Amino acid sequence: MLQRKIFLKKLILKYRTVVQFVFLFLGSYVFLSFCYSKYIELSKAIAYYPDFVTYYVAKQSATIISALGYNAEIISNNPSAQLILSINGSYLATIIEGCNSISIIILFVSFIIAFSQNFKKTFLFILSGSFFIYIVNVIRIAILAVTLYNFPSQEKFLHGVVFPGIIYGMVFLLWMLWIRMFVSKNNSRYA
Repeated sequence: MLQRKIFLKKLILKYRTVVQFVFLFLGSYVFLSFCYSKYIELSKAIAYYPDFVTYYVAKQSATIISALGYNAEIISNNPSAQLILSINGSYLATIIEGCNSISIIILFVSFIIAFSQNFKKTFLFILSGSFFIYIVNVIRIAILAVTLYNFPSQEKFLHGVVFPGIIYGMVFLLWMLWIRMFVSKNNSRYA
């Protein structure tokens, strides 16, 4: 029993940075996801349906679609917790809470926290990266909607492969940027 404890302690010390990364990543991910779930619960009492962020993502996407020359409209469908997006009078898609990019931002933030540097550098990268993810998501939804309007037979491929690949690929590139440019190579924590 004592040998097992000694072995476990040596193993944890040897892989201290991996253990630290896992705990920081999972801890921040669980905490932020819990906060987000509370936000969703509280959102049921506000005027923006299904929640404030999703409502504005849908509205901003419709504004971009309209700027592209289409007649875009967002219709609230309260009983089913979704917004309906129509283009030129045709029902095109539903926008649900999962379309608002918050879950992706939580994943992004958790990774950055797990590889955090000084507070200012980490905070600024989280803030700018989250803003960038949000903006790209709004543009992504608008382009997806227009593309689906023009090529409805490609829905599964576009919605299931291309556009998720864009948003997750971008998050991956932001992670790599953080690691390559901002996490110090001299940082003994990751050496």
